Amino acid sequence: MGRNITLIGMPAAGKSTVGVLLAKRLGYSFVDVDIVIQNQEGKLLKEIIAERGLDGFLEVENRVNAQLSERESVIAPGGSVIYGKEAMENLKSQGVVVYLKISFEELTRRLGNVVDRGVVLREGMTLRDLYEERIAYFEKYADVTIDEEGKDFGEVVDELRGLMEARGFGAAAGSS
Repeated sequence: MGRNITLIGMPAAGKSTVGVLLAKRLGYSFVDVDIVIQNQEGKLLKEIIAERGLDGFLEVENRVNAQLSERESVIAPGGSVIYGKEAMENLKSQGVVVYLKISFEELTRRLGNVVDRGVVLREGMTLRDLYEERIAYFEKYADVTIDEEGKDFGEVVDELRGLMEARGFGAAAGSS
């Protein structure tokens, strides 16, 4: 098994926030895949979606995540990475996949205005529909689930760090 930790979950679940903090505590690198996509494509995510549509963006996201080859990193892909079979196979082959689980109520509280947060919904789909649809994918791919209910990001990071160090991840655990 690889030495990476990939965080999956809904937008606003804290993948980037938790990821940066966890990487620091474990002595790992942090990879924000949305930034990798923007750098490789030379465009903002919203520009890719405007030009290629949602399906075109999902193809780009799948390709970029399927080609990632990191070592001792905490990886934060976009919430829709779970639709890319090749992407998820690659990420799982390189380490542990952690699902940051939040309730629908917490999701709507954190997101506020969905459009301003960059959440793209297919026509006729609501945020609730998207949430319900993705849960099955998150649960399918997750090796570990962290329920964020009633916890702040610091508590989530502490819990996750303990679980990962117990599995031999991190500088303190003697990673190679």
